[in-house]
Amino acid sequence: MDPLGDEKQLAAAYARDGVVCIRAVFDPAEVELAARAIDAVLARPGPLAQVASGPDDPGAFTEDFCRWPEIPEIERLARHSRLPAIAAALMATEQVRLYHDHVLVKEGRTEQRTPWHQDQPYYNVDGRGVSAWIPVDPVPEDGCLEVVAGSHREPWLMPRTFLRHEARWFPEGSLAELPDIEADRDAFDIRRFDLQPGDAICFDFLSVHGAPGFRHDTRRRVLSLRYLSASARHAPRAWRTSPPFDGLAGELPAGAVMDHPLFPVVWP
Repeated sequence: MDPLGDEKQLAAAYARDGVVCIRAVFDPAEVELAARAIDAVLARPGPLAQVASGPDDPGAFTEDFCRWPEIPEIERLARHSRLPAIAAALMATEQVRLYHDHVLVKEGRTEQRTPWHQDQPYYNVDGRGVSAWIPVDPVPEDGCLEVVAGSHREPWLMPRTFLRHEARWFPEGSLAELPDIEADRDAFDIRRFDLQPGDAICFDFLSVHGAPGFRHDTRRRVLSLRYLSASARHAPRAWRTSPPFDGLAGELPAGAVMDHPLFPVVWP
């Protein structure tokens, strides 16, 4: 689908399902920019970088966040690719802000899966947002991000730590638990795709998603860019959000528009 060729059809599918796959969002030159950016992040990890796999994993799952202010390639893609216009069409919003970037790399033979979760409970914003998950390596369907279509219409579900499954943010029993999707996958409308470099899976902040390990010999390098609609408002939490944005509560009051240099307007 042409990313902007049929905005109404694209927006309708996204509103219905909370997820769409858009092919060739990045052109070959932009894929190369993204690959360089990811390699730069891996070479110089930031303060939020973490290894999200165990020491006995034959591969490794590495994440890093909020690197666009210092990695020019990420800023260029986040601001000047087709993604901001796509985000505007999907969210039907008159303005789009960059929320943050997220680099996710699973080395070949990584067993660690990304557990099923929603992003919204980890964030310091209320209001609509969209994530674009863009690989720079071919990703077979069995190693791809998976999204439960329609789950964005559900309430918040209990967020847990990925390795120890602890209810760190909300008291036990205060939110409904995620269903055991793996126990009965056929009961859910799970979307996953065979992706080429530059393809994008776009999904709502409330969409339930996860990813298997990457059992292939190749790597799975992904740049994810997160955007906010005009309706997004600052929502300081009693817990440490991910990413944390330390000190922001002293600069933006609760309920304020996300008008801050960390969240630049990227569309129009």
